Amino acid sequence: MAAEFNIEARWPELFVQLDERQRRAVVDTLASSWHEGWVPNREDVENLTDFTRGAIDGDEYGRRVRGAAERRHHAVAAV
Repeated sequence: MAAEFNIEARWPELFVQLDERQRRAVVDTLASSWHEGWVPNREDVENLTDFTRGAIDGDEYGRRVRGAAERRHHAVAAV
């Protein structure tokens, strides 16, 4: 696990369109998973910020998350 969690500094462009409440909800969600050992990647952060700000609906968020999980699964299986 990375020693420091500063997701907004890593991809600040993904947080620009969020209001304070949305930003805090996204950061808290990601931080909670990070504390459990998950290291966020840009695609996952973008999907969550897009959903939180209403750019995509729950169905699209689910499709994106499933697609990302499948790609990672196949990449690990190929190694």
